[in-house]
Amino acid sequence: MSKSTKGLALITGTTSGVGLNTLNPLLRFGWEVIAVNRSNKRAAEIAQQSLSDSEMKNIHFIEIDLSDLEDVRNGCSEILKKFKNPINSIICNAAVYKPRLRKPERSPQGFENSMAVNHFGHFLLINLLLENILSSEKEIVLKGRAIKFKPRITILGTVTANYSELGGKIPIPAPADLGDLSGFKNGFLSPISMANGKKFKPGKAYKDSKLCNMITVQELSKRYSKERIIINSIYPGCVADTNLFRNTPWIFRFLFPIFQKFITKGYVSQRLAGERVAQIASFRKYAKPAVHWSWGNRQKKGRKAFSQQLSNRIVDSNISKQTFELTRKLVGLD
Repeated sequence: MSKSTKGLALITGTTSGVGLNTLNPLLRFGWEVIAVNRSNKRAAEIAQQSLSDSEMKNIHFIEIDLSDLEDVRNGCSEILKKFKNPINSIICNAAVYKPRLRKPERSPQGFENSMAVNHFGHFLLINLLLENILSSEKEIVLKGRAIKFKPRITILGTVTANYSELGGKIPIPAPADLGDLSGFKNGFLSPISMANGKKFKPGKAYKDSKLCNMITVQELSKRYSKERIIINSIYPGCVADTNLFRNTPWIFRFLFPIFQKFITKGYVSQRLAGERVAQIASFRKYAKPAVHWSWGNRQKKGRKAFSQQLSNRIVDSNISKQTFELTRKLVGLD
């Protein structure tokens, strides 16, 4: 088998946190990697701090601002032109979280920005690259060895978007809930800033966007046979010291890791989280459709991943279908 069939994985958001720490295990597993970020220069400079020159040769940096749907289209077009072989595995990791906002920030298309980046940008990217990943080889080369590999899409979810878990019921500022989707139905443009059409709550806007991510996994899994592609989500554990929390008050950034390490004991390091994401996106044993892989909220040494029960707000057929179809319309796919 020729070197041209080497496995190709795409991951968004690699300048810090989980995404940055997923690069090393992906390369160690033998992947050639497309790293999607807002700035190629910054992404490459940060990656060089922890990777060798030989490892860097296996990373291709593609500049896409996920908040800008036109930029997503242009970036996906660049990917399809630049890479001869199809992508085998897509990891949707990038996210923004700004719980201190008093007014919503807006994307270039006028959407509330956390929903635009976390959900709309990834949704459009997946759909524009879907035919490409579905056409990928049934066998790929990883670390010089030919293996059978079914195409895979892995989306990072969160405990705070799953009402079936304690973390998803915390009412600060409110649990994730898309309600009747009136915000989406009415175009999601100013003055609308929430999927349910109600008053803007920045922390809830983030949770709702991650809820949409997890709904996307469920709906895509219904629309595409497991014989063709595996689509799942993952909660790698509470990475309490990641840059995702850089826009929270300093006292939160100081206390939250301590609380997670010693009270809930749900804390995981960025390095371990990255390892877990790379495994879910790569290993055969995780090739199960529509599974939300989790290690739970109380971490123990040697803990194994399991399929986490999901709330009705994620798996309800009517909600997932409506969310999917409305999102298609909002991102311009219909």
